[in-house]
Amino acid sequence: MSIPTARSSNTAPRRIGLIGFDGVAALDLTGVLDTFYVAGGNDWRTRSDRYETCVIGLSAQPFRAESGLRLVPDATLMDAPAFDTIVVPGGPGLREPDTNGAVASWLRTRAGTRRIASVCTGLYGLAASGLLDGRRAATHWFHAAHAARRFPKVKITPDAIFVKDGRFYTSAGMTAGIDLALHLVEEDLGPALALSTARQLVVHMKRDGGQLQYSEPLKFQTRATDRFAELVTTLLSDLSQTWSVEEMAAKTGLSSRQFTRRFKSTFGETPAAYLEGLRLDEARTRMMRGERRLSRIAHACGFASDDVFRRAFERRFGITPSRWHSRFGSSEP
Repeated sequence: MSIPTARSSNTAPRRIGLIGFDGVAALDLTGVLDTFYVAGGNDWRTRSDRYETCVIGLSAQPFRAESGLRLVPDATLMDAPAFDTIVVPGGPGLREPDTNGAVASWLRTRAGTRRIASVCTGLYGLAASGLLDGRRAATHWFHAAHAARRFPKVKITPDAIFVKDGRFYTSAGMTAGIDLALHLVEEDLGPALALSTARQLVVHMKRDGGQLQYSEPLKFQTRATDRFAELVTTLLSDLSQTWSVEEMAAKTGLSSRQFTRRFKSTFGETPAAYLEGLRLDEARTRMMRGERRLSRIAHACGFASDDVFRRAFERRFGITPSRWHSRFGSSEP
């Protein structure tokens, strides 16, 4: 598959710097690296006129990812050139005091870089620099609460895939770094190249930053007890059904009163509210897959009318279904 040409060959490539360290999450680094490589022209034998990548080590010695992968840096923090964009991958190694301090100090010296980004817990290095103070940021949902306590001056957005605030970009875990990198490619060179790059990477779809990190069914299943474990599968098999509390309770072998009490204790909301969340999540999935008729989506997901669907969607997401579809929905059925 050919990548569309977006810049002339006499234009200097944008230099992307990615920080590496012992204990880095390999995919945080390599996912972003491969995205810019593919966007750059997908030929390792020739110099790209779009992107030049540089892996920056704390020293000139090879470093080992948490998975065991060994990588050799192209430059060090001491001799790294100027960059158009700097990316800080995550990983447990970055939360070690010496590594964290070295990365944060170096980032402060590069504060004037056009773009600075973090992937997953790379936030811990970027936030420690102070450059994110007063700004919105994202990180892996598992670390969001801890990051918010550790960096109280940073406004953590716990569910977003990635967040842009001025020159600073932060993303959720691992594969979300690819989403962020695709967004940076789109900013630089347009949506055609970003989509073509996504296809080459065999990414399911190019997700925008406002989407959630994980689906309602997955959240349900990770919290569910044995008694509730199969309920979400049953509900999702026929969301167009009314599904009263009595019917849901019967599926779990509990009385309606017991079911409601235990459900709210486990999931933090009523069965009706959670069912609405499942329906809205399915509606968004259908829109992302290319379904265009909102009335058909509303009916298939169990909403009594188009108006009920619209009001529920806007209440939960702060945007109408039609506007959400125009921003995030696929143009290909």
